[in-house]
Amino acid sequence: MGHGLCVCSRGTVIIDNKRYLFIQKLGEGGFSYVDLVEGLHDGHFYALKRILCHEQQDREEAQREADMHRLFNHPNILRLVAYCLRERGAKHEAWLLLPFFKRGTLWNEIERLKDKGNFLTEDQILWLLLGICRGLEAIHAKGYAHRDLKPTNILLGDEGQPVLMDLGSMNQACIHVEGSRQALTLQDWAAQRCTISYRAPELFSVPSHCVIDERTDVWSLGCVLYAMMFGEGPYDMVFQKGDSVALAVQNQLSIPQSPRHSSALRQLLNSMMTVDPHQRPHIPLLLSQLEALQPPAPGQHTTQI
Repeated sequence: MGHGLCVCSRGTVIIDNKRYLFIQKLGEGGFSYVDLVEGLHDGHFYALKRILCHEQQDREEAQREADMHRLFNHPNILRLVAYCLRERGAKHEAWLLLPFFKRGTLWNEIERLKDKGNFLTEDQILWLLLGICRGLEAIHAKGYAHRDLKPTNILLGDEGQPVLMDLGSMNQACIHVEGSRQALTLQDWAAQRCTISYRAPELFSVPSHCVIDERTDVWSLGCVLYAMMFGEGPYDMVFQKGDSVALAVQNQLSIPQSPRHSSALRQLLNSMMTVDPHQRPHIPLLLSQLEALQPPAPGQHTTQI
């Protein structure tokens, strides 16, 4: 971990003995900011995520997010370049230095196409889905679940390959709920950490005695697949209209008919959006189905976006 951090001059910082130049703000959330910086040692661009830590728990959560990144060395999971904690009086800022992806997120691509009246082709969707599944497979194999998979948390590399980001909501894959207090605690946590229109049905009303597993990610993956197929998530409009997403997700999703999509792709989506989590497939099964659906290798480059 990089302990040494200082603001050296206006617009530059040092992290792990390397100097970075501030270029511009990229975005901000409730308690975090993302800046574009340039490494003066290598000329590469990076995204610097700064998390405001008001108390010890905030610092622990930021450290945990950094630790989650360090668990993986995978082409479909965002790597951590450096991490450090900066003191600012009684408060702290956690800084995560991450690679910068100039193409932005999967959602940016969906919106860009939608503005032109277009959608991703099925070959593109299958190629993207394969990469997302491989990233999830790696996360699940280490005993964790992402818990906040959505198009804005999937970056696109230079070749269009999907890269999972925002690992701050990751927790253990298999949660044994034993009692109403634990159920309510998990439900409250999900309400804060899992985006409502991509949240699995079992996280809206957690039973007092149950097992919640990594298949919450499979539901979210289905919502991502739906967004790639139709230009918006299946419950985005429900949420925007102020209707109850919690109620909407209890019914099996009705998938619009479209000549753009094969019955195999629709069947894949239908299986991911199974309301009963115990009937929902695990990622390895989906991966084997996806690999069988991939177009032949010679034309593989045409699937990239």
